[in-house]
Amino acid sequence: MTKYSNSLQASNLEVQESLESLGQRLRANRIVLGWTIKNTAARLLCSQNTYRAIEAGRPTASIGIIVNALWLFGQIDSLNTLAPVPMNIRGVKRVRNSNKNQGNNLIRESERDF
Repeated sequence: MTKYSNSLQASNLEVQESLESLGQRLRANRIVLGWTIKNTAARLLCSQNTYRAIEAGRPTASIGIIVNALWLFGQIDSLNTLAPVPMNIRGVKRVRNSNKNQGNNLIRESERDF
């Protein structure tokens, strides 16, 4: 069974470029520290192929391993800049479904905007 899903194969070009850029930055951190791929993978408790996939920007890499790599390179604080909370979040009220509609969890056509 293939490891790739349809959603990974259909990745947006922007997404792919961002992953490749992240991989390049992680590679640069590794090189500055003088670590080999083998050393880095051992420190992250993953295989060398998995770490190579991260540096190559492949979308199959686990977010947990990527975050551990950021921590390993002293870059964990950079995660706080990802997906900032919108400034107007306080004005948004959470909508709750009534008990009558709990069985109807289908996606409506108006929600299919992708």
